[in-house]
Amino acid sequence: MRFMIIVKSCPAFEAEVSPAAPEELLAEMAAYHEELMRAGVLLDGSGLHPSRTGWRVHFGREGKHIIDGPFAEVKELIAGYTLIEVRNREEAMEWSRRFPNPAGQGKEAVIELRQLIELDEFPPSQALDKFKKMGFEQ
Repeated sequence: MRFMIIVKSCPAFEAEVSPAAPEELLAEMAAYHEELMRAGVLLDGSGLHPSRTGWRVHFGREGKHIIDGPFAEVKELIAGYTLIEVRNREEAMEWSRRFPNPAGQGKEAVIELRQLIELDEFPPSQALDKFKKMGFEQ
């Protein structure tokens, strides 16, 4: 089972001009990710630049259009992620409990865990076979 640990953004993250974090926090994050790696469950992880550097593609009846960042609802934004593969939901829960506070000790922050949909959850189809041939199957 694959899970994404989503680090929710906050006003401080969105205000950053360049990636910066206290050395203590970087050390905590590095130690946590090293632990994930040693356990063999780490697939990927990275921080994201603030929403002002991104854009959204909106789809509708009139087609699609681009909306440039920044985006107003900071609490709905993602600041980073860690992707893990574990045996079950309980193991993912345990890793989430050990995740360092992404904003730093004593500050408010939120992480969210979401399970990825695996291809074998879909009914068989030719389109699904194309995804499998591309290596999307886990």
